[in-house]
Amino acid sequence: MAAITGPLSGDAKKVVADALQGALVDLVDLSLVAKQAHWNVIGAHFRPLHLQLDELVAIVREHADTLAERAVALGLNPDGRAATVAGSTKLAQPERAWIEDGKVVALFTDILEGVIQRLREHIAATDEPDPVTQDLLIAVAQDIEKQHWMFQAQR
Repeated sequence: MAAITGPLSGDAKKVVADALQGALVDLVDLSLVAKQAHWNVIGAHFRPLHLQLDELVAIVREHADTLAERAVALGLNPDGRAATVAGSTKLAQPERAWIEDGKVVALFTDILEGVIQRLREHIAATDEPDPVTQDLLIAVAQDIEKQHWMFQAQR
């Protein structure tokens, strides 16, 4: 059986693997949490939040795919399985109920803040071992920070 290999080895490979896997878990769960809120948001601002959450899901899913494919290009195995994501997520989970629009805004402002913090840690960690991965993480952070601003502005 042939294996995929990449240019990194040793500590560099481990640092990059941890950064990519951590970001992937955040993004996969973020897409799920956003869909949960998308289906259950209620209130006067239902329509714009419903649409905004779908926009967030689309952005996050695209970035998750890019990061997972980067991992494979480096000879790493990304793990986006439900059990893996559930067992290692750091995202707050919404209630299984209707969620008022103001609570959705507050929840996603907080969730995105945490994702941004972890992305910035991954960016710093990958500076030396793999600037290509770092560049991809910077692009993710740019889009997540924009989404954070848009949720924050609705408070």
